[in-house]
Amino acid sequence: MKQIRPEEISSLIKEQIKNYDQKIHSDDVGYVISTGDGIAMVQGIDNAMSSELLELPHGVYGMVLNLEEDHIGIVLLGDDTLIKEGDEVRRTGRIVEVPVGDGLLGRVVNALGQPIDNRGPIEYTKTRAVERVAPGVMTRKGVNQPLMTGLKIIDSMIPIGKGQRELIIGDRETGKTAIAIDTIINQKGKNVNCIYVAIGQKESTVARLVQKLREHDAMEYTTIVNASASTSAPQQYLAPYAGCAMGEEWMEQGKDVLIVYDDLSKHAVAYRITDH
Repeated sequence: MKQIRPEEISSLIKEQIKNYDQKIHSDDVGYVISTGDGIAMVQGIDNAMSSELLELPHGVYGMVLNLEEDHIGIVLLGDDTLIKEGDEVRRTGRIVEVPVGDGLLGRVVNALGQPIDNRGPIEYTKTRAVERVAPGVMTRKGVNQPLMTGLKIIDSMIPIGKGQRELIIGDRETGKTAIAIDTIINQKGKNVNCIYVAIGQKESTVARLVQKLREHDAMEYTTIVNASASTSAPQQYLAPYAGCAMGEEWMEQGKDVLIVYDDLSKHAVAYRITDH
């Protein structure tokens, strides 16, 4: 019979005491039960928040929209063909957010604020949630400063002011985008940061737009948020929210911001697909 030595017992006790305060880390993990059309249903995650960012395989993220009793519905912000039934889903604990700040100037990003222009990572120190309650009407200042488009016929007939929303309506190929781009170019040297949100546009169209802005040195004060026609409907749905969040950061710093959404008809289609 082996004799137990006192030093062995003391070493075991010391080891147990050392690990007594060790914290147990647990992850809220679920799995995909169905997927299709950029939408996935997930079971096993009980504490998810509305608009929370979830992590799926292959670098695809999802945003929580529906909180049902026995499952949650998420929209996939990436290639939905990579996600299949049974895939693992993890919580990130973060509401969907985008980077903000001057590091975005001159860059082309997607709906999550990730760079897609092959010019390296974006330098930022702050992020902002894409879903945010807008300030009440009573807290807003009146429109008292003009914003010049650079087109004399418009500036002389239609008063456009800073803090105002303006809808450009017209048939196809009538120059609606051209007016918006000329307005961005006209802000050069006027301390106005510009954001162009391309929703459902062709990649070639956005590339020509970026080239034109660079030729006029307008990319120095402009950010392009691109959710092209080749991206999923959820990304097209999210793009205007991302662009607005980026602009609100500059607005709260006291800077003037011009945001162009091109176009909201395609966003309405993406919204219906995503919200089905």
